[in-house]
Amino acid sequence: MVETIQWTDDGVVMIDQTRLPREEVYVTCRTYEEVAGAIRRMVIRGAPAIGVAAAMGVALGVARAGDGEINGSFETICRTLAGTRPTAVNLFWAIERMRRVYAGVQGRPAAEIRDRLIREAVEIYHEDIAINRAIGRHGAALVPDGGIVLTHCNAGALATAGYGTALGVIRAAVEAGKQVAVYADETRPFLQGARLTVWELEQDGIPATLITDNMAGHFLRSGRIACVVVGADRIAANGDTANKIGTYSVAVLAKENAIPFYVAAPVSTLDLSLATGDAIPIEQRAAEEVTHVYGVPVAPEGARVENPAFDVTPARYVTAIVTERGVAHPPYEESLRRMVG
Repeated sequence: MVETIQWTDDGVVMIDQTRLPREEVYVTCRTYEEVAGAIRRMVIRGAPAIGVAAAMGVALGVARAGDGEINGSFETICRTLAGTRPTAVNLFWAIERMRRVYAGVQGRPAAEIRDRLIREAVEIYHEDIAINRAIGRHGAALVPDGGIVLTHCNAGALATAGYGTALGVIRAAVEAGKQVAVYADETRPFLQGARLTVWELEQDGIPATLITDNMAGHFLRSGRIACVVVGADRIAANGDTANKIGTYSVAVLAKENAIPFYVAAPVSTLDLSLATGDAIPIEQRAAEEVTHVYGVPVAPEGARVENPAFDVTPARYVTAIVTERGVAHPPYEESLRRMVG
């Protein structure tokens, strides 16, 4: 399975997802600013993955700071990383966890502070893989044997420290002996489904069929799709779910055609401080992602563009939410709170 991100003595090493599937290239971030830049440019993407990257970025910033600079630079490091992408709550969850660890060792010798933060970042990495496998085990039972699963964007190993959330459910179903195939939406404008999901599934030998986003309704109506499984970047207390733009449309179409729509995400993606998804901040990205494909213009020069990176699927369209602690069903105000415990 692909190594999405690793802590090394040289720095934080991550696969450059902007160059997949044409090239499998790994980059080394040697400063926290480089980690922040990689998150912002989507060299690394996916809510759990950028949470891990942020934790490692904090540790890297402290590791590179002089003994007398740690206290003065720590908050700058955290703010820089927190300012990269606004929607995925895992980013902020990881930074707050690193803040708590730092508060516990503040005033200790510099070497001890560095060691403790590095160990915490690596622990977050290992925890994420274990969490994804648990999500997979809980979700595998929801996937019918012999069924075709539709997914949107990429919620696989590339979007996490490893194994994946939505694709983790599919992987776990296959590992349990089920015959499963996948239809993957291309996911315009950044093409995570075409470039990343299909590439990942091919690495694992799981049958994958690529479709354009506007084909989803056709196939959901055809009776060939058994269920939809997607990831999430933030889930409000009522179950409203922010995920890659286009997810809402898929959820509505699934509901119309009586097809189960499942969200797979770690508990760290739950944001119970938000009553509904109306309060979830939606990242706006560059117009060039819409007007150009691999640098080639596909729209008139100067065309007016809107490019929200995410949309919010109302909870009424979500059949169940799969976490590492089990499967939550409506009413989500009750079941999600039990998950957090």
